[in-house]
Amino acid sequence: MHFPDDENGQLLAEIADAGVDLTSMQTIDFYILFEQKPEAEKFAKAITSDELAPSTELTKCPDTGVWEVITRVKMVPEHTLLSQTEQYLESIANGHNGYGDGWGLMAEEE
Repeated sequence: MHFPDDENGQLLAEIADAGVDLTSMQTIDFYILFEQKPEAEKFAKAITSDELAPSTELTKCPDTGVWEVITRVKMVPEHTLLSQTEQYLESIANGHNGYGDGWGLMAEEE
């Protein structure tokens, strides 16, 4: 497979090289960071009500003290769709003083 020459393309290439089937549905974790817990909670509540991303987890990084909302989206990890989803989540996060910190996926256990 060929991937665009950008950060998402590089990550997709690494995932494909690891043997993950990028043509099937995967659970993608999008990471959104916040300095303040109330803002993270408001974002988590807003995004949980969105049909795109009904699953979220709020954690605090023990090293940095930054609050992280992990938003899980089930999708086929295609470059354009990943980029659009990332931008969409970040646009909502920006309204709550949050910012995107990338995405990742865990290969499904067989």
